[in-house]
Amino acid sequence: MMLDQVPALRPGFRFQWEPVQNAHVLLYPEGMVKLNDSASAILAELDGTRTVEQVVARLEQQFPEAGPLKEDVCEFLADALGKHWILLQ
Repeated sequence: MMLDQVPALRPGFRFQWEPVQNAHVLLYPEGMVKLNDSASAILAELDGTRTVEQVVARLEQQFPEAGPLKEDVCEFLADALGKHWILLQ
C-alpha cells in the first residue's frame, strides 16, 4: 500500500449507518457487510480525494490514544482492496 495512493469505495458500494444493525454497513449489489468500529472509522475517511497518508493522519488526530495507526490502516485497506470493496487511484 503506497501512502500517496487515494483509496475510494468502488462504484456500486455505499457506506452508511444502519439503525436496524446498530452499526455502519457497507452495502453493495450482492449484499451487505456489517462493520466494526475500526473499519467504520477508516471507511468514513475515504472520500476519493484523501491519500492513505492523509487518512492515517486524520485518524491519528481523532484517536490519539490509539498510537501510530499506519500499519493497521494499511492492513485494513489492503484487505478491503482484496475483497474488492475499494479501489486505489
